[in-house]
Amino acid sequence: MKSETPQTASVIEAHVAFLHERIFQTSTKWPHFKRLLEDVSALASSLPIDARVVILERAYVYGGNSLFAPVFPNQHVLSVDCELPTTATRGGYQKSWTEDSRCIQSPADRRASITSTGLPDACADALLVPNVVHHVQDQDAMFAEIRRLLCPGGQGYIFEALLRELHQVPDDYVRYTPWGFQSMLSRHGLEMTRWTPVGGPFEAIAYCWIQALQYLPEHERADRERWFYAEHLPELLSLDTQYPENQIRKHTSFPVAYSIYFRRLP
Repeated sequence: MKSETPQTASVIEAHVAFLHERIFQTSTKWPHFKRLLEDVSALASSLPIDARVVILERAYVYGGNSLFAPVFPNQHVLSVDCELPTTATRGGYQKSWTEDSRCIQSPADRRASITSTGLPDACADALLVPNVVHHVQDQDAMFAEIRRLLCPGGQGYIFEALLRELHQVPDDYVRYTPWGFQSMLSRHGLEMTRWTPVGGPFEAIAYCWIQALQYLPEHERADRERWFYAEHLPELLSLDTQYPENQIRKHTSFPVAYSIYFRRLP
């Protein structure tokens, strides 16, 4: 729901900076999440005042707070904290990350399954699913619910990583290519309008390094982390910028993550 206390532009900017630095660590660990935050900010700027926005996210991870609702100060927002089978046992394991003066505390409006939110039909002019799809076991039920919530012609946004370790098991079910998304959306009366990739093979190497460092015993990890973050990570990200295209296999690409834009058909 729209906040009763309107936030100033500078306060919202500070919240987005907090998301970059504290939650998604886009400068130091997971640069592909810059795409997510830039896209959400751009979407908020493009939507009409008082548009109805539904956000399907995992707020329980952050103590029940919506990360993204504060970015939409001019719209009517409903944030659904999407339950998973392990929600109760995992709890708010990153709640402490929100204990930052820049974080706008915005409790989710309800907690429910992403496949059965309990919201009215056609209640959303825009619907966001940020970094959640791969955690949902019943994919068909989720896409059917997304279609039900969107009004005819309403626009949807999904952000998903293509490269991820197995995590939050057993609630980790699927990795889609963009064409996989296109097929699923079409099956449920939704039309993909475009997709936007982020990252490349060198960022993929960096991501694997970040995971691999966690496998080292603590007494070996510190020195390798200092080397990696001071020297190797900047070099790899620079190589992705310099060499964005495969020089041998012209019809391939290696995005780390991507955004999907879609709409509900009449």
